Amino acid sequence: MLDEINREKPCTKTIELDISKKGFTRILGGPPETVTMKCGANVLYAGENVGRHSTGDREEVLVVLSGRGVFVTIGEDDHEIAENMVVYCPPRTEHDVINTGSEPLWYVYIVARADY
Repeated sequence: MLDEINREKPCTKTIELDISKKGFTRILGGPPETVTMKCGANVLYAGENVGRHSTGDREEVLVVLSGRGVFVTIGEDDHEIAENMVVYCPPRTEHDVINTGSEPLWYVYIVARADY
């Protein structure tokens, strides 16, 4: 396949997260760091939200590390989220994340192309 010829194989790596940083932190940005996956960390303070957006042709996983909030899905039921929970969001799903607690909501998200 042409993509395989022109692309270097991603390498194993470790990345240290700075949990004191407010807002978005890029962790992996896709090729050539990964095959298709992108991920980052986000910190939302009380009342903040990430903003309504769509997964497009990608699926997404959120891993909640601390805090609590709501994962809002447009056209579906909302989901209460809290520390040590994982959320799966399928392709073509509009959604938002809102911190409904008093402590920072800190999570890592992972998105990858969905081929089906």
